[in-house]
Amino acid sequence: MHRALFNLSGLFAAVLVSLGVSGPLAAEEWQVPAEQGALLQILAKAQAGDVLRLAPGDHQGPVLLNIPLTLDGAGMARITGNGSGSVITVEAPDTVIEGLELTGSGLSQETLDAGVKLTKKAHRAIVRDNRILDNLTGVDVHGARNAVVSNNLIEGRRDLRMNERGNGIYVWNAPDLLAEHNTIRFGRDGIFVNASHKDVFRGNRFEDLRFAVHYMHGNGGVIEGNVSKDNDIGYALMFSDRLKVRGNVSIGDRNHGLMLNYANHAEISGNQVGGGGEKCLFMYNANKNKVTDNRFEGCPIGVHFTAGSANNAFEGNAFIGNRTQVKYVGSRQLDWSTAGRGNYWSDHPAFDMNGDGIADTAYRPNDMVDQVLWTQPTAKLLVGSPAVQLLRWTQSQFPALLPGGIVDTAPLMHPPARAIPNSGVQG
Repeated sequence: MHRALFNLSGLFAAVLVSLGVSGPLAAEEWQVPAEQGALLQILAKAQAGDVLRLAPGDHQGPVLLNIPLTLDGAGMARITGNGSGSVITVEAPDTVIEGLELTGSGLSQETLDAGVKLTKKAHRAIVRDNRILDNLTGVDVHGARNAVVSNNLIEGRRDLRMNERGNGIYVWNAPDLLAEHNTIRFGRDGIFVNASHKDVFRGNRFEDLRFAVHYMHGNGGVIEGNVSKDNDIGYALMFSDRLKVRGNVSIGDRNHGLMLNYANHAEISGNQVGGGGEKCLFMYNANKNKVTDNRFEGCPIGVHFTAGSANNAFEGNAFIGNRTQVKYVGSRQLDWSTAGRGNYWSDHPAFDMNGDGIADTAYRPNDMVDQVLWTQPTAKLLVGSPAVQLLRWTQSQFPALLPGGIVDTAPLMHPPARAIPNSGVQG
């Protein structure tokens, strides 16, 4: 029986060879000239698994792919849409779009016109090494599972106001998406996630956007090794659980470097935020998060901590040169140290008599005067008065007079070393 099966399989292979067929889908390669209508004509003839190699130059769009195909432009072919809908719409799994310049989408926010639209049938699609320019949305991943968006340059419409633009990558219900090593700029949000779980965003660079990463209603995602530069907000994590946010950089983001809004059970580690944004880290009703080994530097406010955020663990972070290290208005006492290890505070004048790297005195970033100033901003006019200075001195001499708030009972004497991650993205 086994010998008979072997003979049949060998006969089948011989027939394939005699017919000149190779590969699992008997793929054929098509050379597509840069001529009017040529791409659409060949698409009408192509079979599943075929490879279309586009000649250098301009090709006519829009394009609909409803069978698995590879479109390869080798970095020298451009597909231009007609200003309506998406330039390429993919309605088949295992499709590859690479080495193309894509431009000319429509401007409908309702249909999310894009350079590339991956529909709910486009599972395992790959979009890589493309230049996706001057479209409303760069790549719309709309229901496709296990898709990959890699090493693309995505630039939005600079002739539109920011809120009229689309997102660089829009993600809806697309679990296990991998978006890595992309450069995204001049859109609304770099990556906008809505109701999608277990996605990975790694090694991307975001510039001149509203939010670099806008994460809404997604759980179990990974955001690591990205660089956000000169955006309104770097990483806005909202209504999501169990995110891993590791080794990212925020440079010069104007409002917040990191924002957690109803984000719970997250791991925020090894990130670097600096460059003068309003707040390095803003936490609003964010609970049970681990914030470890980050560097928050040169912001007017290092951490703004509010709205009932509870059970968060802070350890090994460096707060350097922030005008206000922590803004926290509350009556509870919160210890920002874990297992005898706290954080580094650049304004903490302390000694370490036994040389264990832990300061001999606790650090309190806020006092009663701070709380008055936050609730009554006009009181800043009195901050230099002898009465205010006397109140601050009295609190320092009698700790029992201090209000509830943040205390680090094991502050570090030196900031942990941090290296800026190499994003590996296009310039």
